[in-house]
Amino acid sequence: MNAPVLLDSLATRSGLRWGVATLHAPSRLNALSLPMLQALAPQLAVWAADPAIAGVLLQASGDKAFCAGGDIRGMYHSMQASGTGPNLEAQAFFATQYRLDHAVHSYPKPMLCWGHGVAMGGGLGLMAGASHRVVTPASRLAMPEISIGLYPDVGGSWFLRRLPGRVGLFLALTGAPLNPADALFCGLADYGIDHADKPTVLAQLADADWTGDAPQNRATLSRLLATHSCSLPASPVRAHFDKIQQLLTGDDLMDMDTRLRALHSGDAWLDSAAASYAQGSPTSAALAFALWQRVPRMSLAEVLRLEYQVSLGCCAHPDFAEGVRALLIDKDRQPRWSPARLADVSPEWIADHFQPRHTGVHPLADLV
Repeated sequence: MNAPVLLDSLATRSGLRWGVATLHAPSRLNALSLPMLQALAPQLAVWAADPAIAGVLLQASGDKAFCAGGDIRGMYHSMQASGTGPNLEAQAFFATQYRLDHAVHSYPKPMLCWGHGVAMGGGLGLMAGASHRVVTPASRLAMPEISIGLYPDVGGSWFLRRLPGRVGLFLALTGAPLNPADALFCGLADYGIDHADKPTVLAQLADADWTGDAPQNRATLSRLLATHSCSLPASPVRAHFDKIQQLLTGDDLMDMDTRLRALHSGDAWLDSAAASYAQGSPTSAALAFALWQRVPRMSLAEVLRLEYQVSLGCCAHPDFAEGVRALLIDKDRQPRWSPARLADVSPEWIADHFQPRHTGVHPLADLV
């Protein structure tokens, strides 16, 4: 069986090396499985502690996707198997994934993420934390969890809250896709580079003067990547920024719901986003908004601990399993959400998603 993550290193003229981690499940668009997470996390820790490693390149196999998200099909089967009891598989998956996301965000050395193709959900969670994030003309980013009865986890509650204005809330509620120019405008990427230029970038990595000083290496990598550019399409988020603010103004989700459902702008991207919201899980929308309200003054570690509880809550409630069923299992694309209307999503229903479902010490208690 092929390894879920290919691990290698790149020699450089300076004598130091770059660690190279390649997500390797191209037939599944490099969706994150627990074995993949378990292979990547310890190696990142080893490279972080190795003085011979100047930085890390995080990339993926195939030309279609960096990472299309988590293995939600496997999560569905774990929900079916656990019934009303503890979902130990989900507990292990989310704890491992969120710990990895935190490690990427706090990595002590430069990390170059080559985000070519699809980067959604858990894939965007990995990419968002890297110090140097590259998009190509083929990059497509999204947090589409509302369509499967989940919410933007993997730290999404934290990094979406830090996008311009209410763009992050718009993305959480609609699952709207971002093109590479959107990613640069929103701050979810740092450089737009043609994918065909990747061999040149790798050659520059090998030829650069790396040192044992991480801040200096970050600056060197920034200068190296800034020598590249490419032609990108216009950014719909930039074009519709003011409209997004108008749609999501205020502090009442029901008001936003009314405006999104009434939207008929004539713009395909904006109207498609509103339609995705209308077809999505009302519980997911309420969870995303509840987290939006809670997290502004929380650290990433605090948000990940909270998301861990909410994600297990989603596994214990009906919409997550139903959303995956409709999309991937029966493929009828007709999810039956419960409750079916936002007006019927009670505060008590949302509060129950936040309740701890683990025993003992929180598995992410040590994150700071």
